[in-house]
Amino acid sequence: MSLLPCSTCIHISKQLFFNANHKPFSPPCTRSISLFPRTFKLCASAAKPKGESISTDLLKRFIKLNVGKWSGSFHQFDANGNLLNTIPTKLSASSYGEDDLISLIQTLYIRQPLSNNSIYGSKDRPDWAEYKIKETNMFTVDKYQQIGFFPDERAFALRYQTAGMLDAILRQGVLGEDDFGEELPKNLKLPSRRPSIVCENCLYLPQTDIRARAFHVMDPKGVVEMLLIFLEERGDTVLVSPSLVVSEGENRIKKILGKWKGHSVTKRSGVYGATLAEADTINSLEFDYNGQLIQVNHS
Repeated sequence: MSLLPCSTCIHISKQLFFNANHKPFSPPCTRSISLFPRTFKLCASAAKPKGESISTDLLKRFIKLNVGKWSGSFHQFDANGNLLNTIPTKLSASSYGEDDLISLIQTLYIRQPLSNNSIYGSKDRPDWAEYKIKETNMFTVDKYQQIGFFPDERAFALRYQTAGMLDAILRQGVLGEDDFGEELPKNLKLPSRRPSIVCENCLYLPQTDIRARAFHVMDPKGVVEMLLIFLEERGDTVLVSPSLVVSEGENRIKKILGKWKGHSVTKRSGVYGATLAEADTINSLEFDYNGQLIQVNHS
């Protein structure tokens, strides 16, 4: 699924998330996860009729999918896939209103690190910064977010006009109280103030309330700047974050080799309106005899 200006497509087939064999933090009540299902395939129908806005029923299903208390972690990668930061997070999502006036409201909680000015042992519990996410309703889904939704597969994509939320998470989760508002803080890579693309793609692990929400940010020139991923589970249990650090000699490419079957929906916006293009897709990733990675797309 792809919605311009988001350039990432959702194609779900046999491999999705990450192996969970490492516990970077151990809260009182934890649950480790082993992801990478090998039999999950997506062949979805478009959630929007061609040329029409998302319906009230679909918006309600989208909100229901997101409502609840979520716990997990937020991971920042550079454009080469190197892990830069991992931050524990919580998300509280609820709805209000009825029919066409229904809205999704979300509050994100970001665990702050111990300040450099704090006295060791002076705090028994970590501090959590609060960030209010822009609410989602019938007006925002088409005008600002352009949500593409596959309700049966519980997959969606949407865009953001700025990287303000991602900037806040990184500042609060890495700098905390030591953030002095610098535009380029030391030892912290922040997204551009004027990105060309900020896009989110969300996938759920089959038959569970565990999900991955992946963001990609492009700078004003259209170059990928960073990748950011939420790994979350709905409920009071604290989801144990999998290890995303690449060990020496590990080949990450092998995890995504094979055929990826799915369905693509692309919305193109212009001065005279918008058009939708749909196609069933097959994406093949294989190495040739010379060890070169070959990617073939069919639609």
